[in-house]
Amino acid sequence: MRSSRSAVIEAVAVVVPVRDEEDRLDRSLAAIVRALGALPGTIESHVVIALDGCTDGSARIAARWPVGVLTLDSVGVGRARASGVDAALGVLGRARSERVWLANTDGDSEVPENWLTAQLEFADDGWDVVLGTVAPDERDLPAQLRGTPLAHAATSGAPVYGANIGVRASRYLAVGGFPAVREHEDARLVEALRSDGARVTSAYDIPVLTSGRPIGRSPGGYAGFLRDAAQRASLPILS
Repeated sequence: MRSSRSAVIEAVAVVVPVRDEEDRLDRSLAAIVRALGALPGTIESHVVIALDGCTDGSARIAARWPVGVLTLDSVGVGRARASGVDAALGVLGRARSERVWLANTDGDSEVPENWLTAQLEFADDGWDVVLGTVAPDERDLPAQLRGTPLAHAATSGAPVYGANIGVRASRYLAVGGFPAVREHEDARLVEALRSDGARVTSAYDIPVLTSGRPIGRSPGGYAGFLRDAAQRASLPILS
């Protein structure tokens, strides 16, 4: 595999697709700002919020924060993520792509304060992709899942969550970026990165708190995981 060990990260882009998340977006952006504040002052950074056909107050909320806002016409999460990355790279264009880190999360999620610093430690050790885990916000979980190991089953193993992925920009660009699909864009990107020889690792100590709702913005995703897990455990079908 090709190594990027000599390419120390100089700039970070955080990309957040948003689809009608007015109830959670303030918390999400506050968490991102805290994570950015933990970075060394020498690291340039930019945040892009990609509003994907929002019909609620998400745009008004995003406008209150020091972020770039991209308004899209319901293009789906794959194109929203890709458009957000393109916009962020346009702002960080002075940095060489192998020295730019793309951190991806969602508008219904809250990253930990060490989210970016931990990812950059992996990057500076030569890793090209960091796959983080997620944990459900139990305030959203149906009563039958609260406090159960089942609710946290997705924090083990090596799955792929768009709410917690970091990737070196040069490797991202080499495989064409996020595909223009309405779900599973995260898994398809990582599959392409692995096939291209990118060095991929998993991080289990920087979980992102994400919505525990069983009905998500797309048929699959984490909401789909919760529904399937409940069915496998013979719990009532969640709605």
